[in-house]
Amino acid sequence: MTETTLAWPLEHAARVHRDRAAVVDDTRTLTYAELHERVRRLGGALGGLGLPRGAFAGVLAANSAAHLELWFALPAYGRVINDLNVRLAPDELALMLTDSATRVLFVDDARLELGRELSERCGVRLVHLGDEYESLQQAEPADPPDLPGDTLAAVSYTGGTTGRPKGVMLSHANLVVNAKHFMYSDGLRATDRYLHAGPLFHVADSTMVFCITWAGGAHVMLERFDVARFIDAVERHEVTVAVLVPTMIRMLLDALDRELPSLRLLHYAAAPIDPALQRRMMQTLDCDFVQGYGMTEAAPGLTVLTPEEHRRGEHMGSVGAPLPGVQVAVDAPEGEVGEVLARGPNIMLGYWNRPDATREVLRPDGWYRTGDAGYFEDGRLYLVDRLKDMIISGGENVYSIEVERAIASFPGVVEVAVIGRPDERWGERVHAVVVGDGLDPAAIVEHCRTRIGGYKLPRSFEFRSEPLPKSGAGKVLKGQLR
Repeated sequence: MTETTLAWPLEHAARVHRDRAAVVDDTRTLTYAELHERVRRLGGALGGLGLPRGAFAGVLAANSAAHLELWFALPAYGRVINDLNVRLAPDELALMLTDSATRVLFVDDARLELGRELSERCGVRLVHLGDEYESLQQAEPADPPDLPGDTLAAVSYTGGTTGRPKGVMLSHANLVVNAKHFMYSDGLRATDRYLHAGPLFHVADSTMVFCITWAGGAHVMLERFDVARFIDAVERHEVTVAVLVPTMIRMLLDALDRELPSLRLLHYAAAPIDPALQRRMMQTLDCDFVQGYGMTEAAPGLTVLTPEEHRRGEHMGSVGAPLPGVQVAVDAPEGEVGEVLARGPNIMLGYWNRPDATREVLRPDGWYRTGDAGYFEDGRLYLVDRLKDMIISGGENVYSIEVERAIASFPGVVEVAVIGRPDERWGERVHAVVVGDGLDPAAIVEHCRTRIGGYKLPRSFEFRSEPLPKSGAGKVLKGQLR
């Protein structure tokens, strides 16, 4: 078993940390020996589900021990995990299942009816994460194959500026390298207990699966983020490490009325952090901090602002220095703003079924065009803006064109432009500038609710009677609107 396959972290942990706690939730604790045996049996059952090597399997579920097991078993046994955003609308999910030719969909109790609808629409086999899933443990255990590093392991669908989702293809090597990066940046150890506070479908959380395992730490499962449940889980399970997006951090600080002595490290990522929130976080929480910058296409890590820099208060406006083995550059002279570029073994294989989109961002020399604007100073990267019209609301990427198309389909809308507006709670909120007469914002929101995920819905509106400002080429000047 080579280190370039995702079977290796669990194989290693089962040998070295056999009797240590591997998975902890409200109902049980699994040791690494027990987790390894369950994953081996699950691996032996996949063929019987109609999942040949290389086939896609979807997961539509909250965080759980079973969800975590699928992250181990599907890639390790040569299948591709397609972990779906539970916040998306049925049409969006159906598009992703169809685009990837997903054959099997694993769903939990809360999404069982939705899973049945998607099964009929997309022709996928449904597996309920209950008794049906547990019956797979009757299979004979199997050893995982020794796969090449460039074998596709996971596809993660993101929004797109064209409105069509793009499936980011991540290989075994991409994810193994990223696991090493985060073991380095977070100084992970066998005594750590990591809380899965963010959803496993989100790269900010799934990125921690293999590095925590390699270190021999425990995975503490939180079904979904709720600030009271987060605090309770940290205290009851003596959590030492967590990854939160700035929106979650704000909610935590607003609710926290006591210390969390077990927490040694808070890793924050996925969205820019407000400097005032950053200062408040460091003054309130008695732990170390790591800031990470990256994106799904980088599996996801590119840079890190270390605990030492946080303690010294150095480079706090930056997102830190490139991770070891990753090249990060700006296509402009030192100190000047340009597009951020990245190259390294963690960069994606490309976009599934999207060769044109792949060529747009992956240059022939291997550099990935991030679409972000920034500059370097003292070896640290400073981000200043996004080149695309992406909005980051609550740690989720919202692409304006998707929202615009949903709003534009409402009767009476003449023109629409969607931009991000600063928001104290969400970081940014989705703001719609709409041209049309006598329009009801509540009716527009309800109209959009069946077409796009709830987190993409506009939270504020501006109605105009005059046309939107445009360039000579007819493009809406969103800079003026902002």
